Amino acid sequence: MKTAEKNPAAKKSAAKSPASKSRSTASKSASNEAVNAKPSAADGLRELFTDSLKDIYWAEKALLKALPKMAKNATSQNLITAINEHLAVTQEQVSRLEEVFKSVGEKAAAKKCDAMEGLIKEGESIMEETEKGPVRDAGIIAASQKIEHYEIASYGTLAAFAATLGEDDAVLLLEKTLAEEKQADTTLTEAAYNTINFDAEQAAGK
Repeated sequence: MKTAEKNPAAKKSAAKSPASKSRSTASKSASNEAVNAKPSAADGLRELFTDSLKDIYWAEKALLKALPKMAKNATSQNLITAINEHLAVTQEQVSRLEEVFKSVGEKAAAKKCDAMEGLIKEGESIMEETEKGPVRDAGIIAASQKIEHYEIASYGTLAAFAATLGEDDAVLLLEKTLAEEKQADTTLTEAAYNTINFDAEQAAGK
């Protein structure tokens, strides 16, 4: 009985070509390369602190534009109320950040926050990909909580930086905002678990 010959093409596809190996090696090499700092890169904790303040200042201002759109697309009255209340709190937080800048002797200035821009875009995408109603409400909560978690991490880090730098007034201001962000996250969680997530689940069966 003759043994069936193995397909030569299969052997070729199984083995990586030299060019393929070269591209793979180059890709790994590129991912392991050291990142070159920009000429304007921060070279001290105070400068990093100031740059981070500018980031979150931009982020909060961007939220002032994004939150009304979320409220308009929500249907749960509890969620709409929570978003509108946080909009008012965010306005206060922008003013508080201006106080922080002043307390550390810096002029209030915004620097584009790529992270917040991405989170807001993700929220818009979720609204586009869900029907208006409980399912979209659940999506809005998910997007909002991602934003809250980013803000909690940011304000926690800023407060720690300020404490290290001996900026006591800034610490108090930043910790007040941090507490507000944690409360907002708790409010969204309660809204989700009280009704919205369950309504969304039931909507899927209709």
